[in-house]
Amino acid sequence: MAGGNLSSDNDDGLISAINVTPMVDIVLVLLVIFMITAPVIYQSAIKVQLPKASSGEKPQKSQFNFVVTKDSEVLWNSEKLGWAEIEDKLKGVSESDKDAPVSISADDKAYHGQVIHLMDLLQKAGLKKFALNVEKVIKK
Repeated sequence: MAGGNLSSDNDDGLISAINVTPMVDIVLVLLVIFMITAPVIYQSAIKVQLPKASSGEKPQKSQFNFVVTKDSEVLWNSEKLGWAEIEDKLKGVSESDKDAPVSISADDKAYHGQVIHLMDLLQKAGLKKFALNVEKVIKK
């Protein structure tokens, strides 16, 4: 017998092993939920008060998402970068990506010159399509 000295008549024995499979399943589900929600939580942590406009449209998804905060910080796809770092990363933009739209979300209190400087860097890199994000105001 493969069971050794175990008798089939004695069911009163102690269980000496813990089944960890359900615990591993729960941990993996929690990990997946955390991985999905973490970028959303981080993105909502960036406080940007967009200017209001009645003609605003829903922003398009883009690989070039820039945020200019009221403190003149610039974030590219949620990564805080300095002006020199932005220039260096833009040099690596491929020719096929130069037709992609660029989404710029500038805080209402951000300096106009910072947004213009960012747009100038993007144009030097060959990116010509810009979308300035606004908060749409619904007229009643």
